[in-house]
Amino acid sequence: MSIIITGANGKLGTLIIKHLLEKVPANQIIACVRHPEKAFEYLARGIEVRYCDYDQPESLAEAFVGASKLLLISSSNNNDTIRVRQHAHVIEAAKKAKVEHILFTSFAFLGMGNISPSHLYLATEHAILTSGIPYTFLRNALYTDFVGVLGLNEAITKGELVTYPGNWLFNTVTRNDLASGIAAVLSSPDHTNKTYELTAPRSWSFEELAMILSELAGKPVSYRQDPQVQNWIYGFLNKIDTSSTALDLEILIGGPVATLKESIRPFITP
Repeated sequence: MSIIITGANGKLGTLIIKHLLEKVPANQIIACVRHPEKAFEYLARGIEVRYCDYDQPESLAEAFVGASKLLLISSSNNNDTIRVRQHAHVIEAAKKAKVEHILFTSFAFLGMGNISPSHLYLATEHAILTSGIPYTFLRNALYTDFVGVLGLNEAITKGELVTYPGNWLFNTVTRNDLASGIAAVLSSPDHTNKTYELTAPRSWSFEELAMILSELAGKPVSYRQDPQVQNWIYGFLNKIDTSSTALDLEILIGGPVATLKESIRPFITP
């Protein structure tokens, strides 16, 4: 069995391979990267490294040869038109290489938001479905990392977390938990033609976030909403489904996902 992972040098790809190495031999993993010279650690672990670039279709079919499973990690390009084209290149190359099973890191609860990410991921899922290749859709929730733009350390210093008004609820998870769940799917059978909503089992609120900041800081941090707050993140958050939850991820990893307190600790300055 050969498990090929695109974008293997990225943050998510690196974590997926880390967890995968706990489940399968290194010689069953193939890391597909744009910069092979930066993948020396994989080579040292006995992982085969292949060059592939979403923008270079000719590099893809050759890179995917022999794939029992191919994980397409969604492109990080900021232009959705380019991203759709890049994903199409991967899917077409997978067909040419006769890939047995394609897995795609999609976005949680598609169709329940109203901005381009939903359209991008739905278009990619549709292209995979029409390819006829057996598939698995790994619909990832928003990373808890987004709290990094909220000024948590400033909130601790001032004793107050201030956000834009709204009924905010979040189903976020860490990259590490997502990587663990994805590695579980890649390393085991019986996931063909299935869709997983990889979110936290319960949502959290900004009120809870303020309470946890208080615990971590050892002093009170209150919470307040203010319509004068300006931050691009709220416009984005308001247009996607951040609140729907599912048990899929905890079932796949065989235990609880990281708590909100554990997840935000790296963003707090001691």
